[in-house]
Amino acid sequence: MSVKVGAILYIKSKAVVDKKTKNLVRRIRPGEIGIICHRDLDELGALSLIEARVRAVINAERSISGRYPNLGPALLYREGIPLIDNVGTEILEIVKDGDTLEVMDGRIYLRGVLVGRGSVMNGKAIKKEMNLARRNLEAELDEFIDNTLEYAKKEKDFILGRLVLPKLNTDISGRHALVVVRGKDYRNDLSIIRSYIEEVKPVLIGVDGGGDALLEFGLVPDIIIGDMDSVSDRALRKCREIVVHAYMDGRAPGLERINRLGLKAEILCCPGTSEDIAMLMAYENGAELIVAVGAHSSIIDFLEKGRRGMGSTFLTRLKVGDRLVDAKGVNKLYREKVKPKHIVGLVLAAMIPVVVAGAMSPPLQQLYRLLSIRLRLVLGY
Repeated sequence: MSVKVGAILYIKSKAVVDKKTKNLVRRIRPGEIGIICHRDLDELGALSLIEARVRAVINAERSISGRYPNLGPALLYREGIPLIDNVGTEILEIVKDGDTLEVMDGRIYLRGVLVGRGSVMNGKAIKKEMNLARRNLEAELDEFIDNTLEYAKKEKDFILGRLVLPKLNTDISGRHALVVVRGKDYRNDLSIIRSYIEEVKPVLIGVDGGGDALLEFGLVPDIIIGDMDSVSDRALRKCREIVVHAYMDGRAPGLERINRLGLKAEILCCPGTSEDIAMLMAYENGAELIVAVGAHSSIIDFLEKGRRGMGSTFLTRLKVGDRLVDAKGVNKLYREKVKPKHIVGLVLAAMIPVVVAGAMSPPLQQLYRLLSIRLRLVLGY
């Protein structure tokens, strides 16, 4: 339940608590209040909350810290979803799943007791914070570039050298490989290249949640690679092969989940992001072309993921660049539309066999002659 009394916002609903937004949206039901701990709430996180149809969002952290202009809070505000900001991490311990909360402006009550207080992120507050963030972006970019170069120096031997790859059952050599990351606009981009997928039949590689993105389109992943923190059990069970991305010291946290599900997986130890590893794996296994959907490539993409640099991505794209096609944003480049000329062409094409059949039919030939004579009489010939 939610009402506005004058300028006061009042919400009463059950709550679901999770530090990670991507985990919370799997469990929360429409109309419930989501409690998260998400510093610099990013666009993808906000979109997932909108899709989950949450009633309100309580963030234990600052939704806009000022590091960079993140779009999440503005998206929630545009959709009419109240965001109570910077409440403090104590609320994550006080409130349990299923507790009924009352929110009055920035004050949060549990069974009549005040358990947290934050600020309501309205349009004015979001605009002010975003302006500050834009001014800070130059300094953030400077630090990001320094970190990228530093990481690149440390990781160049691992990535630019010959990787020690696990033996795959999937044959990639000489084929196209489609690497899908559940990033911004992945649905629109996959829709646009659907005909390419059906005609070329590339090897389908899902990066963590990218496996679920493929299943959304009725496509079964050949390979799922990642640390297994954002992919569903359903996708893991349906895919044909699993590769767990491990740290350089051999630790593979995602392997525990695979074992718990009773599945088998290969392990790949390599620095960098899982999407980098997916591209390198396709490249080293002889893929003719690598098509990436939803991949991260800009500074905002990486800052939204909490990364301080993009050394591995820079090196990976240097290495695989001659075979890589980044389909990110292709939906903005081209959208199929039915135009009047297409309809006219279709009608004319359909009339051709009718005219030809008529010309060969004796009764219709006689009708054409009569019409011709009639037309000449009318015109005075």
